[in-house]
Amino acid sequence: MIRALARLLLAVIFIKGGADTFLNPGGRPARVARFGIAQPERAVVLNGATMVVAGSALALGWFPRLAAAVLLAVLVPTTIVGHPFWQESDPQTRQMQQNQFAKNLGLMGGLLLVLLEESRTKAARSRAQS
Repeated sequence: MIRALARLLLAVIFIKGGADTFLNPGGRPARVARFGIAQPERAVVLNGATMVVAGSALALGWFPRLAAAVLLAVLVPTTIVGHPFWQESDPQTRQMQQNQFAKNLGLMGGLLLVLLEESRTKAARSRAQS
């Protein structure tokens, strides 16, 4: 039960942030374009949709390892492109971007724990059936 609650709590930010990104890309495509990513608007919308779908799967416990792996795969480039604190000259903006970057690192850690925990659970079930 605690594991299910933890997955749900971890998933909330992906569902909410993904929906916001999908429905209102705002200035995100311009930031994505600066990194040379083709079709930035489409990339942003696809990223948001992926976070909603994978976040929902994680929250519901549907293929949690796959959901966590997909979220990790989209969160890494999102973090680098979305929060490039090293490019900021304004100290306040730099600090804000560092905080967002660090938050995303924490989310990555949570997703890695989901992958680890689900692997252990699967192995334990396999041993119990033997």
